[in-house]
Amino acid sequence: MSAAAPGALESLCVFCGSQSGHGPKFVESAGRVGALLAAQGTTLVYGGGHTGLMGALADAALAGGGRVIGVIPSGLAERELAHTRLTEQHVVSSMHERKALMARHARAFLALPGGLGTLDELFEIWTWAQLGFHDKPIGLLDVGGFFRPLLELTQRIVEAGFARRETLELVHVDDDAERLLARLAAPAAERAGAGSS
Repeated sequence: MSAAAPGALESLCVFCGSQSGHGPKFVESAGRVGALLAAQGTTLVYGGGHTGLMGALADAALAGGGRVIGVIPSGLAERELAHTRLTEQHVVSSMHERKALMARHARAFLALPGGLGTLDELFEIWTWAQLGFHDKPIGLLDVGGFFRPLLELTQRIVEAGFARRETLELVHVDDDAERLLARLAAPAAERAGAGSS
């Protein structure tokens, strides 16, 4: 496992579903992201599970020779949901500890489709950026328009006066994984203004 390629991220934390969703597009997109990360030499940091999009993501990264770090709460690991073939698997005591450790290991964040847990992780890291607790880039891979209603809601939040327009620009949105990863890896000056698209 080599170092990250020039212009690629050193590490990326990916939030995504532990379910597969309906239809093949969600699993295929997760596998594509995992393969791209491995090809670029980017370490994948994720929730440590072996099912759903999480499993597809990690399996593709491992199959490509990538480095994969999992972080899973003990309660989930004990239910045999932990991936057993990762480069590193950290078992922690709580969801709060999981999110904090994933954030420490990552240089950037990416959300794929998922359920409430994925949204919780996305919104926490987005809130931390809004409050100035970190300045790491955040991406949203909009597979098949999955996140369109969420983006409409965030626009409504701004229009209603509960957040500033700049808050939306903290998240980079694209439906193309390779293009989005390149944007997340770009210097901050190049990302400025690109924001939510």
